Amino acid sequence: MSYPSRNGSALYAQTRAQGSVEGADRHQLLAMLLDGLVDRINQARGHILHKDIPAKGRAFGKAIGILVALRESLDHNVEPSLTGRLDALYDYITRRLLHAQLNDDLRALDECERLVAPIREAWHAIREPYLAEQAELKAKAAAL
Repeated sequence: MSYPSRNGSALYAQTRAQGSVEGADRHQLLAMLLDGLVDRINQARGHILHKDIPAKGRAFGKAIGILVALRESLDHNVEPSLTGRLDALYDYITRRLLHAQLNDDLRALDECERLVAPIREAWHAIREPYLAEQAELKAKAAAL
C-alpha cells in the first residue's frame, strides 16, 4: 500500500481540521471561515515578501474561495439591510485581494485585514449568547 508523501504534521493538521469541521455548528463554521480568511491574508503577505509566486497564488485563491463561501452563507431574507452590506463588503474585499495579488500591494492586504477584523471579533463575541439561545430553543422543543 502506498501513502501520499506528506509529512506527519501536515496529515495531523488536515485530520484535525476535518474533525473540527465535521463537529462544528453553523456558528463555528463561520468563525472558522473568518479565521481562515485572516490566516490566508497573512500567508499571502509572507509569500509576497518572500517572492514565492506559486504559494502566493494558492493563498490568494484560498482567501477568495473563503470570501465566496462567506457570501454564499448570507441569508438575504434575514436582515436584508445587514446582509446586503456584508455582501457588498465581501465583494469589495475580494476585489482588493485581486488587486493585491496582481500588484503585490501589501497596503491592500492590510486594508482587507482591517475590514475583516471587526466582523471576526464580533462573530467570536456572540458565541456565548448564540449557545444560550440554542439551548433555550432545544428546551422549548423538548417541552412540546
